[in-house]
Amino acid sequence: MNAISRFLRLAPALAVAAILAGCGINTIPTQDEAVKAQWAEVQNQYQRRSDLIPNLVNTVKGYAAQEKDVLTAVTEARASATQVRVDASTITDPAQFAQFQQSQDRLSGVLGRLMMIQENYPDLKSNQNFMALQSQLEGTENRIAIARRDYNQTAQVYNTTLRTFPQVIWANTLYSSQKPAQLFQAAASAQTAPTVSFDAPPAPAVPAPTTAPAAKQ
Repeated sequence: MNAISRFLRLAPALAVAAILAGCGINTIPTQDEAVKAQWAEVQNQYQRRSDLIPNLVNTVKGYAAQEKDVLTAVTEARASATQVRVDASTITDPAQFAQFQQSQDRLSGVLGRLMMIQENYPDLKSNQNFMALQSQLEGTENRIAIARRDYNQTAQVYNTTLRTFPQVIWANTLYSSQKPAQLFQAAASAQTAPTVSFDAPPAPAVPAPTTAPAAKQ
């Protein structure tokens, strides 16, 4: 009898909880956490790239120390990117988010320059350590592209939820402090991952010689 009484007392609260769940009251915080998780993965992959750079620079320096400008540019761009402070709040702060993306895109650009100089140094191209580092960098750039894509997709779903019925009701009441997530924009410098291929560019096609017409008799 006591169990039945307790159930009857809890029944209204359980009914309200079920109704609220059906109205999507948990959708916004759930999607917010999903966006944060994808953001953490983006940061993780950029950190992975940053960790590769010192060894890469030192290896190149051993074979192409005269490329001082490029080596310095990479080192400075890495330092600038790592100095940008980011956390979960960066997702909804347009200025901080733009600063983070710009610093990482700038690093991508100078990394591309660094990887291009290997064409002028055959010994560097055949160095096993350099080959291993370029392979890791190539894989990391691919992971960064995937992480950014997945983050954008998750953020778009979340942003749509904040603006559509019935979740917009909760967004304007219970979760009024929630802000839309910023998205990575496709910048010209970020369209393509740094070139890390060691394949020599194909030689231009040589046109076949033309035969001069025979002189008339």
